[in-house]
Amino acid sequence: MNQETAETAEPPAELTGLIPDFTVLLSPTRRGARLARLLATEQLRTWGLPLDPAAHIVAELAANAATHGRVAGRNFRLTLYVVGATLRIEVTDTRGDRLPRIQLPDTEGESGRGLVVVDALADRWGVSTGRAPRKTVWAEITVP
Repeated sequence: MNQETAETAEPPAELTGLIPDFTVLLSPTRRGARLARLLATEQLRTWGLPLDPAAHIVAELAANAATHGRVAGRNFRLTLYVVGATLRIEVTDTRGDRLPRIQLPDTEGESGRGLVVVDALADRWGVSTGRAPRKTVWAEITVP
């Protein structure tokens, strides 16, 4: 398993502007989750990076934020940034009391596979706790 838990770390201030980054707030709805994937895909194209597996990871993490991290009136945040050959995908929501964990999905169930997919596609992934009530689920992949 590639899962790690750590405190949220922001990129060093002296690197701000040097690291390609993208951040957007989205509503914790199915529509917001779809928009997260579309916006991430366009940003990856702009940076000249491959869409897969990043787009799938964004889709799963955004869907989890909209489903399990949803709090009425509070958005979730999608952040993408590239450091060296690593693309980091972060999805932050305001349900820090609900930390994600991989579960073996029910063979008949229609959900429950999101983190299994993230674990399979990402080089590393984990959960970072931030100021209450936030948590960030992140994944990293190596890009050319």
